[in-house]
Amino acid sequence: MPNCRLPLARKVMVLAFGLVVERRYLPMWDSYDDHAPGVFTWLQAWYATQCDGDWEHGYGVSISTLDNPGWWVRIELTGTLLADKMLEHESSHRSGHDWYEVSRKGDFFEAHCGPLNLGEVLHLFRLWVEGPPAVAAT
Repeated sequence: MPNCRLPLARKVMVLAFGLVVERRYLPMWDSYDDHAPGVFTWLQAWYATQCDGDWEHGYGVSISTLDNPGWWVRIELTGTLLADKMLEHESSHRSGHDWYEVSRKGDFFEAHCGPLNLGEVLHLFRLWVEGPPAVAAT
């Protein structure tokens, strides 16, 4: 029987939501950045930090499907730290089902993407909010 032992994992400390935590304790990682929580976990936390008893009643996050097929993401920026932050239009069209477009339209972050690019556009939103990922010093 072949040796099936996995190599010893290196202890990696990362900065997540302002806390230094050991990598293995993060609930989900991000396929675009293996030192960060997954984009859905991150988006949930970002949304929760915006909720102040008023904001969530008039603003929020919308994710819908498109009929071409694909996804549409619209995130309200009013009342957030992003309200005045500029965002250049960005797009990539790799194939008929592998594409995205992200931009700021008025008070909204908007993204349209292919059926398998939802995680990618949410990752782009996170990069716009936080900047490049940071690995904590150990």
